[in-house]
Amino acid sequence: MDARIQLLLQVFDQAYTAPSWHGTPLRGAIRGVSARQALWRPGKNRHSIWDLVLHTAYWKCIVRRRLLRDPGISFPRAGANWPQLPMVKNEAAWRRDRALLENEHRLLRGAIARLDPRELRRRAWRSRWPVDTQVYGIASHDLYHAGQIQLLKRLMRR
Repeated sequence: MDARIQLLLQVFDQAYTAPSWHGTPLRGAIRGVSARQALWRPGKNRHSIWDLVLHTAYWKCIVRRRLLRDPGISFPRAGANWPQLPMVKNEAAWRRDRALLENEHRLLRGAIARLDPRELRRRAWRSRWPVDTQVYGIASHDLYHAGQIQLLKRLMRR
């Protein structure tokens, strides 16, 4: 595998799964969080952990669509950017939405692994950013929201 693709995968994986020197990656941030905790909001009109999980899953799907230039790829839930929470919000629904995030990560990882290294600096489909920047960006996005989740967990304990 091309070294540039390997580096993209390494950065992508560190932000989501670990091991990572920078702290808890996204998957680790939601480990052990219950549905009740995932629904907690620090204030009115503020996002919950569950919101953030669906948001990060949504953007993994969008980046995959951009990388593959496939208009047929769509997120399986209603709502763009901040998908709607399920009608029934229980542990089973929370497990399904965590699995959705996991699946979107796996699908995007596969798309990254199949990238043509010659196309990395080419503009991604329907984006002003190049392909490699999309991958660095989605990894940064995971880390940004992992940090938010860690803060929400701390605030919840107060």
